[in-house]
Amino acid sequence: MLDVSDAVRAEIGEAEAERLLAGENAPGDYDCTSCRARGNTGQERTSTVLFVGEETAVLAFAHAACIPSQVVTVAEDQLQGAVRTLSAPESAPAEPPAAAAVPSPAAEPGTGQRQAVLGITCGQVLIDGTARSALVVEPTGPIARPGSDGPGDDFLPLLIEQGFMPVTDVGLLPAPVAGWSVLVAMGQLHAVFQPPATPGGQPVAWWQAHQPLAVTEGWRTAAAKNHTVVVYAAPAGSIGQQPREDLLREALEKAAAGGVLVAGTMPLTGT
Repeated sequence: MLDVSDAVRAEIGEAEAERLLAGENAPGDYDCTSCRARGNTGQERTSTVLFVGEETAVLAFAHAACIPSQVVTVAEDQLQGAVRTLSAPESAPAEPPAAAAVPSPAAEPGTGQRQAVLGITCGQVLIDGTARSALVVEPTGPIARPGSDGPGDDFLPLLIEQGFMPVTDVGLLPAPVAGWSVLVAMGQLHAVFQPPATPGGQPVAWWQAHQPLAVTEGWRTAAAKNHTVVVYAAPAGSIGQQPREDLLREALEKAAAGGVLVAGTMPLTGT
């Protein structure tokens, strides 16, 4: 019932992979590293997920229905923090709010060069009768196109060039954005990745949390169920830090009506 991908096998070695597949080192019961719900390697398909930092590697397990077996590259400090959390069995994470905004430095969309400060809000949005996990991205100020000296805000045009589409109806599921993905590891939001700058390269972190961002159990469950996350983006001042998901929905609908909202659907993955 255990899946060990070729990438994981290459990292941990053939002998260790065979021991896992034989059940010698399988944990039995585990907390899914994606949705955090309980799983059992002897009763359901389970993915091995290897988190790799600069000096540390941690082998974790996830429901195969949540994410496939893979190697996930994580910043060393984030991985060390996760190790400390996992080694403290009596500690329990505090319940996060329904929505939380966390500003983070991130490269301008599609450039990887000039720095801008992006805010991320996590929430659930009802689309076609289904609760969808969503991220709402809003910069703290205008973002100019690289090389431009003007005061204009090119945030949305830059994203549209990357495949995001204008939103006219928040109740409809946005089209997928090719090459983009959302990393939820060990039950927390780590990053949003954009396609590599060069063909065959590694995906680039468009937004990355200074510290992994806690999300609600409902958000994790919906993301794992749908295997996707809807990512909305709007110019500075369009959405704001809404404390409740109904207010977030109203802000999204207002931005869509004003023609200042773009979105795309991204797979929930590690790379």
